[in-house]
Amino acid sequence: MGGWKRVAGSIALTAATTACGTDAPPPDPPSAAETVTSTTRTPRVIDESGRPAITFDPCLDLPDDVLAEAQYDPKSKRPSEYPMEAYSFLGCRFKSTPSAFDDDRLSVLAGNVTLEEEWEKNSPISTHTDVNGRDALLRLDPNNKNTCTITVRTEFGMVIFSRTRFPDDARRLPLDEWCGDLDRTVALFEPHLDH
Repeated sequence: MGGWKRVAGSIALTAATTACGTDAPPPDPPSAAETVTSTTRTPRVIDESGRPAITFDPCLDLPDDVLAEAQYDPKSKRPSEYPMEAYSFLGCRFKSTPSAFDDDRLSVLAGNVTLEEEWEKNSPISTHTDVNGRDALLRLDPNNKNTCTITVRTEFGMVIFSRTRFPDDARRLPLDEWCGDLDRTVALFEPHLDH
């Protein structure tokens, strides 16, 4: 009998025995000392690339009070996953709070891709920078209206913070306004990237 069939047969036998009942008293529940709670969370995305597991989940690991301080609504979280064979990304999107001056959308993508690979891909529109002393890239694509991106190095790869601004009149903002205060937002989030 194959491994999976043997397990299924054991479960069926246990269920039948339990249904018939026995005279034995039920086992005592485990004591508090015997109960062990795991603090390790299974990653939402796992690939077969051999790259590190993504240990930062943007929807779970950015505290609500930090999101609020950065003027993003914690209730607006929208998770996303991009599992692929060679690499993967785990994402979350946020909307700015109703009281914020601009209507912003922030996409946060954690990936097991290196910062060097990101530089190789986007160097013509990127510059080297840092966030709280951590290596980062600032990407400003003139063809991507009102959008600015900061990518930060992590132990597992990188996290991409990409913000798009939507002014009330739907106009194209001046290029020098696209990145305004994004560095401050990413600096607030940076301490939460590695666990």
